[in-house]
Amino acid sequence: MGLLRGMARTAVIAGTATAVSNRVSRRQGNRWAQQEAYDQQQYQQAQPQPQYAAPAPTGDDTAGQLKELADLKAQGVLSDAEFAAAKAKILG
Repeated sequence: MGLLRGMARTAVIAGTATAVSNRVSRRQGNRWAQQEAYDQQQYQQAQPQPQYAAPAPTGDDTAGQLKELADLKAQGVLSDAEFAAAKAKILG
């Protein structure tokens, strides 16, 4: 009877220790997850949002516009007078 009682006591103690250990591990894991989420939120708020500005017109833009006009003239969409007026406006 003494041996059986000792084994039962050991089983109860081991089971209780396992349950407590698992609960502590879950609780700690939850705390770490909350801390990680908070840190991620703070990091995202600290990062400056990129500001995009419209690019300034360059010589390449003018060349592109002139090419489009030439294409429209070649397709017959623009007359010679319309092409000349638009070209003068672009070259300003």
